[in-house]
Amino acid sequence: MNSLMNALQEPFRDRYQIQQQLGKKAGRQTFLAIDNETQQPVVIKLLSFNKDFEWDDLKLFEREAETLKSLNHPAIPCYLDFFEVDLPHSKGVALVQSYIPAKSLEAQLKAGRRFSEPEVKQLAIALLEILSYLHSQQPPVIHRDIKPSNILLGERSGNFVGQVYLVDFGSVQTLAATEGGTITVVGTYGYMPPEQFGGRAVPASDLYSLGATLIYLTTGKHPAELPQINLKLHEPKICKPQFLVREVD
Repeated sequence: MNSLMNALQEPFRDRYQIQQQLGKKAGRQTFLAIDNETQQPVVIKLLSFNKDFEWDDLKLFEREAETLKSLNHPAIPCYLDFFEVDLPHSKGVALVQSYIPAKSLEAQLKAGRRFSEPEVKQLAIALLEILSYLHSQQPPVIHRDIKPSNILLGERSGNFVGQVYLVDFGSVQTLAATEGGTITVVGTYGYMPPEQFGGRAVPASDLYSLGATLIYLTTGKHPAELPQINLKLHEPKICKPQFLVREVD
C-alpha cells in the first residue's frame, strides 16, 4: 500500500494530481484529483490488475466508461478520460470523470438529516427524470445499483430539497449487453429486485431499487429489514405511494 501511495504522488499522465482517497473496495479505488490543465477537481476511478482482479471487473469498468461517454445529462458525471496506468507490482486502468461537490443521501442520513414528505416527493421526481433519460437511450441504460450512497444531494435552498445527482455507473448494463454471452450479477442486497438476482435486469428493475430507496428515506429502515409479501416490500404502518412497490411477474 505504501508503494502505491508513493506512486500516486506523481501526476497521472503528467496531468492529474491525486489529492485524497474517496473510496476503496477489492481491486478498485476512487480518488479526488486536480486536473493540472484546467485546475478543476476530477474523480479518478482506478482498477488494478492485482491478485483480486477478475475479468468481469474489467468488463464492467470498460462498460462504465463507454456508457458515461455516451451520456449527456446535468445530473450524471461527465466522462473526461480513460487510460492505462503502471502501478507498483501491477498494471491498471483509470477512468476520469467530473467531480460533483455534493454529499450522498447515505452520508446525510447518517449525519442525522431527515426528509419530509414534500422533500421525498422532490427526490422521487428528480430521480425518475434521470431514470427516464437513461431508459430512453438506444439501447436502454440500466443503472442496476440505485441506493442512497449512489445518490448525491446538493445544498438545500428554501423549500427546494437540493440538486439531485446519480453517480457510480460501475454496475451499469444495457439491454444490448444481455443478448448472448454471460450476465454479471451485481447490485446491493435489499435494493435489488428478484429478477436481478438471476442476472436479468430490465428498466423496471431500477424503479424497484428507487422504490426501496424511498422506503428507506420514509421509514429509516434498510429495505433488507422489511418483510416481503408476494415479492413486495411491505411496511404496514405507513402509507406508500403506488410507485414505491412493484410486483414482479
